[in-house]
Amino acid sequence: MLYHLFSYLNSVYDLPGAGMFQYITFRASMAIIFALFITLVYGKRVIVFLRKKQVGETVRNLGLAGENLKAGTPTMGGIIILGGILIPVLLFARLDNVYVILLLITTVWMGLIGFIDDYIKVFKKDKKGLRGKFKVLGQVGLGLIVGTTLYFHPEVTIKEKETESRIHTLTAQIDQGKKPVFGEAKKSIKSTIPFLKNNELDYSEVVQWFGLDGQKWGWLVYIPIVIFIITAVSNGANLTDGLDGLATGTSAISSVALGIFAYVSGSIIFADYLNIMYIPNSGEMVVFVAALIGACVGFLWYNTYPAQVFMGDTGSLALGGILATLAIAVRKELLIPIVCGIFLVENLSVVLQVSYFKYTKKKYGEGRRIFLMSPLHHHYQKKGYHEAKIVTRFWIVGIILAVVAFVTLKIR
Repeated sequence: MLYHLFSYLNSVYDLPGAGMFQYITFRASMAIIFALFITLVYGKRVIVFLRKKQVGETVRNLGLAGENLKAGTPTMGGIIILGGILIPVLLFARLDNVYVILLLITTVWMGLIGFIDDYIKVFKKDKKGLRGKFKVLGQVGLGLIVGTTLYFHPEVTIKEKETESRIHTLTAQIDQGKKPVFGEAKKSIKSTIPFLKNNELDYSEVVQWFGLDGQKWGWLVYIPIVIFIITAVSNGANLTDGLDGLATGTSAISSVALGIFAYVSGSIIFADYLNIMYIPNSGEMVVFVAALIGACVGFLWYNTYPAQVFMGDTGSLALGGILATLAIAVRKELLIPIVCGIFLVENLSVVLQVSYFKYTKKKYGEGRRIFLMSPLHHHYQKKGYHEAKIVTRFWIVGIILAVVAFVTLKIR
């Protein structure tokens, strides 16, 4: 809102300082400051309110070290994260930007699903919460919205660098060799393949294998892929939320990585230097990412060991959905196994554990396990590692994975 207000004041009244709001870096800085302020100052009040309402965590008696100490700790703290994201974004982002609108919808949509799940667990005293099929239905619904918007919306475009032969035919006004030369904005469902020189995957080409027009029927491949990614990443974040600060810190690290990708993809200078596709208007997502990082860091103040509040599904499902949507929007969804590697491993550990248990039970009459317990972080708890040590080491791995993701920009 403030962007539009100060743009008006700058153009009509030439108000000193109003032009600062034209810069993404300034608005992103303000967004992260406001997000930190909201989560740190008002987060404490939310925790006190949740305690008064007796919105406490129910212990499942899994035999884990320190498990009983968590009993009664307020949950549904994801409300703090959502407030820390939404308010700064509404204040400092361009609300007419399709990517910002899509991320706002994602935040509210997944946050609402998580809130319903937490509400059932806490107030209805049903430990199972919202049934899995309804969660998946909500995730699929969001995937449809995100996939359809990114595929059909006229403002979702890319620009690719012109070939050398094409550059020589352009008008004399172009200062060749000094100014980046990109073609016209066009609709495309191309994505980036890491580590490859000609590193672009066009989903429409998959449709062409079946003899269909890729430009017309590409959505048949693209939208299901978007649905799968959003469902997988949001579930991964949900499974990761099992130790104090684990999901929050991991999400913050992944957010930094995706925020840098959004910035360089939305800058014609950096896109030219890094030889990547230029995505017009995508730089505005940096403001959203800044608020996301600020909200996660601020929430960590209360969520680190020993946690004063848990985010619950309200926060974890929202964070997973946001990260998935961000990765898809900046055409880096194939980097998700790296950027969100912690979520992936946590997800896989559960899938492998359940699958192997069922297989061995059918074959030998007795179920066997790969891990002492899943998700993976509980395996290390069972091995005797302290919770804080596990979380810190997972963060370190997350940072390493983020650095590897950055390296893919140049190693091709």
